[in-house]
Amino acid sequence: MISRKTLIGFTAMVMLLLPCACTGGAESGDTTGGDTVQLRYAEEIELVRYDGFTVTTVRNPWDTTAVLARYILAPDSTPAGRLPQGTVIRVPLKKSLVYSSVHMGLIDELGTDTAIAGVCDARFINLAKIKNRLSEHSIADCGSSMNPDIEKIIHLSPDAILLSPYENNSVNAKLETLGIPIVQCADYMESTPLARAEWMKFFGILYGAESLADSMFQTTETEYNNLRSMASETKSRPSVIFDGLYGSQWFAPGKNSTTATYIRDAGGLNPFDSYDIAGSIPLSAEQMLHKAHDADFWLVRYASAEPLSLRSHLASSKVYPQFNAAKNKNIFACNTMESPLFDETPFHPQWFLAELISIIHPELGIGSHRKYFNRL
Repeated sequence: MISRKTLIGFTAMVMLLLPCACTGGAESGDTTGGDTVQLRYAEEIELVRYDGFTVTTVRNPWDTTAVLARYILAPDSTPAGRLPQGTVIRVPLKKSLVYSSVHMGLIDELGTDTAIAGVCDARFINLAKIKNRLSEHSIADCGSSMNPDIEKIIHLSPDAILLSPYENNSVNAKLETLGIPIVQCADYMESTPLARAEWMKFFGILYGAESLADSMFQTTETEYNNLRSMASETKSRPSVIFDGLYGSQWFAPGKNSTTATYIRDAGGLNPFDSYDIAGSIPLSAEQMLHKAHDADFWLVRYASAEPLSLRSHLASSKVYPQFNAAKNKNIFACNTMESPLFDETPFHPQWFLAELISIIHPELGIGSHRKYFNRL
């Protein structure tokens, strides 16, 4: 079977040979003898360094035979005539429009937050530095990510727009007409926590902080693997479920999903490993109860202006009190309106893993002080 990495490389090579109405120079640059950046976990992206530029290929998560985007990352000092075909992005970025607070947090950690000139979905941003700059009007609020303010974006004239791609997204098609490079941040489509975190190497190149990004990932990888090794030594394997009903459906993690990976790496069992898929399985309340009524621990992520209590949670569905985790009061909740769980842990998965281990394996002594989850 051809690996994803090989497929990305082959497709990218084919694209080099095809004529393309892209933003590269009139003469194709030399793309022989490139030095491939070794990515140990990420499968949706490939980085190849050449003299004066880096070619980045992003795989199409919905069509494994296709490439979603191909970027030529080059400093201003590299003449356009030396660059191959592809979307040219001059790096480091100096003025970018960033949609997701996840990426804003990483850019801030890289010490390059001044390169964030605009944001979308400002009301969901928890980062104090970004919120302050919004109030000072030194960052432009470009509206909703689902319906961005095109006039504001044109006025901002960013070097690039960073957004998370979705299949058949008509909003992206509208943005493409502006002639501004769109960076497809498909990191969320990676299937393991470390694979997503490894994308920080790409962001390091984008923002001129490559060495720091490499060092940050090395720390993340070491800490995550140390925690996983510690949890692997435990004799018990408690079963864990997440979240709850959204309308009439409960989305359970398939065997190859990021959530299932977290559960396994924390020394737990995922009741839904029989579903050999990378995504989630929509189940009814009754199906969920049948499959996971004996779950030992229950972690709930919610967004509310009011804190969740054990009483209010169990009262919200007639099936909730029937789970063993509810009967044993082993329910832990995180209010994502107040907690930076979704902002911090995508690129620091070791923090979430440590918290999960502390909940399901307190005997390991990782610590009872938790940043994200509290027992209901």
